[in-house]
Amino acid sequence: MTPRPALAFVSLVLIAGAVLLIFLTVLGGAIDKNPTNQFYFLEANTNGLGTAAPLTRWTFWSSCSAMDGRNTCPGVKAAYPFDPRRNFGTDDIFGGTKYYLETRFMFAFVLIGLFFAVCALLLGIIALVSRIGSFLGSATCSVALFFQTLTAVLMTAAYVQGRDAFRADGRSATLGRYNFGFMWGAVACLFLATLMLCVGGLTGKKDKSYSSRTGGRKFFGRKKSTKSNRDRGSFIDPERQRRMEKEDDD
Repeated sequence: MTPRPALAFVSLVLIAGAVLLIFLTVLGGAIDKNPTNQFYFLEANTNGLGTAAPLTRWTFWSSCSAMDGRNTCPGVKAAYPFDPRRNFGTDDIFGGTKYYLETRFMFAFVLIGLFFAVCALLLGIIALVSRIGSFLGSATCSVALFFQTLTAVLMTAAYVQGRDAFRADGRSATLGRYNFGFMWGAVACLFLATLMLCVGGLTGKKDKSYSSRTGGRKFFGRKKSTKSNRDRGSFIDPERQRRMEKEDDD
């Protein structure tokens, strides 16, 4: 029995997990409900910086103040950039085009990756019963993996550098463990799902060809006819006998 259905099922679970993790990260800062109001990329001491609150958390949607361990976001804006100088309207802190572009592209890439992850989830259902579904699901999942990896890399580059810059300025700063865990966890889930879907498709092909060479012949193949050999022999033997008689006469 081919292991393709089992591999496809595990892949579905992994892709669904990746989609959930991405959704939780994207919703952090956008919905003021538990648990999403605990998710952020970076928390830093911004006391005395322009319009900043004493403690600021960055999400996909805003730079939020923190109260009782939860985000308090005055307003939301899609693809909110991490650029303290621009965010707080002051030149007393670091910032610039590098941080701005990294986090703006990060938002676009995560949405593209989420779209392809959902498509891969739907194709994964077809993979339960079809090798073509396995290959299509693997291809779609690999695209989701590519954009999700880009998102995680840009996130790490921007916010780790931002944390170090805050600390170099004598301010406390910590990374958001939930968002970082979710983003890299989604990368791991999509990678394993892509691999399993591809292996499932290849394994199904191998089992089918093996069946056609062995078991399939047992039930559906025809045995070689011995009658045709006997009939052919009945023509060959007299001809050979006539040749031998002719040689004797010569």
